[in-house]
Amino acid sequence: MTMGHVDIIERAAHLFDRVVVAVLVNPGKSPLFTLDERVEIARQVFAGHPNVEVETFQGLLVDYAQHKQASVIVRGLRAVSDFEYEFQMALMNRHLAPRIETTFLMPAEQYAYLSSTLIKEVFSLGGNIEGMVPPLVEARLRARRQARPLPNARTT
Repeated sequence: MTMGHVDIIERAAHLFDRVVVAVLVNPGKSPLFTLDERVEIARQVFAGHPNVEVETFQGLLVDYAQHKQASVIVRGLRAVSDFEYEFQMALMNRHLAPRIETTFLMPAEQYAYLSSTLIKEVFSLGGNIEGMVPPLVEARLRARRQARPLPNARTT
C-alpha cells in the first residue's frame, strides 16, 4: 500500500458514505506481503476511518461490487499512461454491470508517480521510501528485511 492508495481511499471516504477497500486474491502476482498481512495493514491504516472497510475478493471486481450492492467503483489514475487500461476496464465493467458506475480520482501531486512496483524496487535496492508508504508499511518492510533480506537488497 502506497501513500497514493491512502490518498485515493481517503478522498473516496469523503465522497461516499461507505468505502470498501477490496483486496484482490491474485495468484498471478507476487506481493511482498501475504493476503492476510495486506488486509491487516490496510485495516490498521484506515482504523480511524469508520466508513472504510477492508475485505478480500476473488474473480471480477464488478461481480464483487454487485455482491456488495455497490453503485460505484472508485479507481485511481496516476498518469495518462493509466488511462487507456482503466478506460477499457471501466467500459467492460459497464457492459457486465450497467448499473455500476466507475469514477476516477487523481491522487495528490506528490503521489502521482508512486507505484507499489517502483517502491518495492527502490526499497530492495536500499533507497529511502519514507513518505511514500504509510509508516506501518515501511516498518513492516524493514522488519521483513531484517528477518529475510529482499532480493537485490543492500545491507544498511
